[in-house]
Amino acid sequence: MNRICVLLAALSLAPGVALAAEYEPVSPPQPTSNPDKIEVVELFWYRCPSCYRLLPFMERWIEGSMPENVEFVRIPAILRNDWAFDARVYYTAEQLGVLETIHRPLFDAIHAERRPLTSDKAIEDFFAEYGVDREDFRKTWSSFAVETRVRRARVMTQRYGVTGTPSVVVNGRYRTDSGMTGNFGNLIRVLDDLVAQESARAAR
Repeated sequence: MNRICVLLAALSLAPGVALAAEYEPVSPPQPTSNPDKIEVVELFWYRCPSCYRLLPFMERWIEGSMPENVEFVRIPAILRNDWAFDARVYYTAEQLGVLETIHRPLFDAIHAERRPLTSDKAIEDFFAEYGVDREDFRKTWSSFAVETRVRRARVMTQRYGVTGTPSVVVNGRYRTDSGMTGNFGNLIRVLDDLVAQESARAAR
């Protein structure tokens, strides 16, 4: 057996090593919004093909197996200045109370239907398709509340140490993504393991 095989064999027998390779610590750890819950944050970008492919995995997890002690939060990542546009779309939908109505359809429109949706007018038209009054959209789109949330998304993207999307942060302490886990199925498994780990830590 050559040296590489010996090393791999040793790593496979070391407790915790396999899982540890599938996530990274957030340094420094970040505060969570609800100290009574284990916070799971998904950082995404609407134009990201991998985020679109992860979507059904996360939907199944949220609807089917997400533990009751978990608080799930989405943050539209801002890794470049032009990503702020989609963050504004997300928080406008949130402020208007239509986020869950348009979140998946917006992904579908961009990736399956190949609609550009890259201008204020195109986004206004899209929201109108889902019953949003155009004047309400315009007021909200340029509101202080939305601008504040966009700025926070930019800050938290940096604080979490995110360099690509999609990324998942558990309880402000651990960051993982499909690049580390190998595929989306493993990402959900690692997410479950980290939630269980943080739940045990909180119970001590």
